[in-house]
Amino acid sequence: MTEDWQKGGFGLYIHWPFCEAKCPYCDFNSHVSRRIDHAAWRDAYLVELKRAAAETRGRVLNAVFFGGGTPSLMEPETVAEIITAIRAHWPTANDLEITLEANPGSVEAGRFAAFKQAGINRVSMGIQALNDTDLRRLGRLHNVAEALTAFDIARNEFDRVSFDLIYARQDQSLTDWEAELKQALSLAIDHLSLYQLTIENGTAFGDRYSRGKLRGLPDEDLGADLYNLTQEICGTMGMPAYEVSNHARDGAQSRHNLIYWRYGDYIGIGPGAHGRLTIGGQKWATECYSQPDRWLPGVQDFTTEKPRSLLSGKDQAAEYLLMGLRLKEGIDPKRYAALTGEILSPSALDHLTEIGMLDQARDRITVTDQGFMVLNSVIETLLPG
Repeated sequence: MTEDWQKGGFGLYIHWPFCEAKCPYCDFNSHVSRRIDHAAWRDAYLVELKRAAAETRGRVLNAVFFGGGTPSLMEPETVAEIITAIRAHWPTANDLEITLEANPGSVEAGRFAAFKQAGINRVSMGIQALNDTDLRRLGRLHNVAEALTAFDIARNEFDRVSFDLIYARQDQSLTDWEAELKQALSLAIDHLSLYQLTIENGTAFGDRYSRGKLRGLPDEDLGADLYNLTQEICGTMGMPAYEVSNHARDGAQSRHNLIYWRYGDYIGIGPGAHGRLTIGGQKWATECYSQPDRWLPGVQDFTTEKPRSLLSGKDQAAEYLLMGLRLKEGIDPKRYAALTGEILSPSALDHLTEIGMLDQARDRITVTDQGFMVLNSVIETLLPG
């Protein structure tokens, strides 16, 4: 019998926690360190892979993702050894996707060639803006010229290259964003991640915002206009959204991220990494300790993880809804009901459909373009409390 997680696939996430600098908007688990013992980190990842493989023996691995932090700061030899170990531990899909996140300032031609030789077949670049003034505001270490050079190197080495941009930035107009987005689309190969700037507590931007010193952010109406413009231009230029913030040509979607959104199983290795694992018919939430100097010595006595949380059927159904409704393909209400033992509220579904927030057709529940603009409210209506 097919277990529920198999409907979403099986992936592996490896977190490299180090960056050259901490960006003021970033709330990811990233740290700046003057000295990194690359050999110790390589050995730690290899030990953790062996431990994880023992729990998931025989599963076919669909995707691997090196995230961070800035994993393009890893030694290519470390990446190569990790990928060799992965292929030894698990059977892999014939088209296994192996993605590495890279910042334009941390790569050059030789390193990209070495990463390709190591087994990387997809790169995701954190360009973030095509405007030097805004790159400085965002705390990025590269300029536009460096970003474009790095991108050219990457697309000469790899068939699949994605990059990220942030919009709804300070003092950004619709006209500014339209020009920048069209430039990005003229460069893009097959995938773009386009994120609205969000101000997170605990970040430098969050602190400035709370003190009233982060000026020029768009109001709600301009934010909505920027989002609508993004969907319109990307759709017209052949790269429609397949998820709230991700756009791709047909067949070029991020397979790893689809595992998250389709609520498959995935292993999380490295400081702060999260996972979802089904073992013995029960699904567990896993989370590694976030501080590098806590995680690294924990490898020796298998204490890199916090105590695991057992997810009830209702927990799983809620997570499936939260993740799946981000996708244009939506969710299967029968799968939701099988997880929780209850169906979604017919009255809530009908109400959201009547006001144009949802579509219900062919055993799928999907969010409309209008609904994506207020996705949190849609989900709250379906999952009260």
